[in-house]
Amino acid sequence: MNIKTNFENILFLDIETVPEVENFKDLSEVKQHLFELKTQYQRKDEFTAEEFYDRAGIWAEFGMIVCISVGYFVNFKSEKREFRVTSFFGNEALILKDFKKLLDNHFNKTHHLLCGHNAKEFDFPFIARRMIIHQIELPEKLNLFGKKPWEIPHLDTMELWKFGDYKHFTSLKLLTQILNIPSPKDDIDGSEVGSVFYKERNIARIVKYCEKDTIAVAQLLLRLNNQPLIEELNIITI
Repeated sequence: MNIKTNFENILFLDIETVPEVENFKDLSEVKQHLFELKTQYQRKDEFTAEEFYDRAGIWAEFGMIVCISVGYFVNFKSEKREFRVTSFFGNEALILKDFKKLLDNHFNKTHHLLCGHNAKEFDFPFIARRMIIHQIELPEKLNLFGKKPWEIPHLDTMELWKFGDYKHFTSLKLLTQILNIPSPKDDIDGSEVGSVFYKERNIARIVKYCEKDTIAVAQLLLRLNNQPLIEELNIITI
């Protein structure tokens, strides 16, 4: 695959989300009913809305972001090539404002791209929807209104792997396995983030997991472009 872009112009990212409150009963009666309606197709008759609530973090209307990890290349074409990673976590509104500031100040040019795995279906719209909920003006890189498909500054490694097969879903874990990329899934997975957040109160563990996914996405894009992987000693956490 010949990805004709400067890798230093790409901001790689991953987000971690959880239900907006710990328990279904903590929602208002109106919100409980709306969640029941929202999930009736996925639940069918197998689960009640309350039993299904641990999955609420996948919907921006009922979830919230607890971490956004980003990474970018420095000196990509030299022997001193580095991949720098940093994370925003804590209060969701502050996470979103800090992320917007990063985009507005450092990734605001036409040639800058955002990249994630299944990010066009999940990460990018989730961030945009939560920004609107918090009344935060969308940064240009997330404001897609009026843009033609080829003007949208987003790369999705899952979409690249599809090669036009619209129904083909492949997880990041599977791709890292078959392409011999160090796996990011050596501790928790996405289904456990809510429990780690609400029961363990261990945000550091979530941040580490999120950063590993961000690194894996960058490694995956390198492999898709037949580039050598970034060495672990050249991955710098800021």
